[in-house]
Amino acid sequence: MQYQIQTNLVRKQFLISESNIEKLNRIATQDNISAANVVRLAIEAYNPSENIDQPELMELVSSRLKEAISSTQKANQKISKILEKPSPQDMN
Repeated sequence: MQYQIQTNLVRKQFLISESNIEKLNRIATQDNISAANVVRLAIEAYNPSENIDQPELMELVSSRLKEAISSTQKANQKISKILEKPSPQDMN
């Protein structure tokens, strides 16, 4: 991972969970950089506007959801038909 040295850094304190601390330390150790650099890189990489407009993904999700609904409806119809048939025990 490349990190450009920055000047004029400002100290900030944040509260994060133990699991986030473990993850932060694991990433820092794995990439051989400081935890502070991991945080700076994460902030630089974060861009929520990239995730807002993803029509292809939404189209895929919509298509798969329609398939799942159709498959579930067909399965429910089969189950209903089976449940409507009298069992051999009912015939006695």
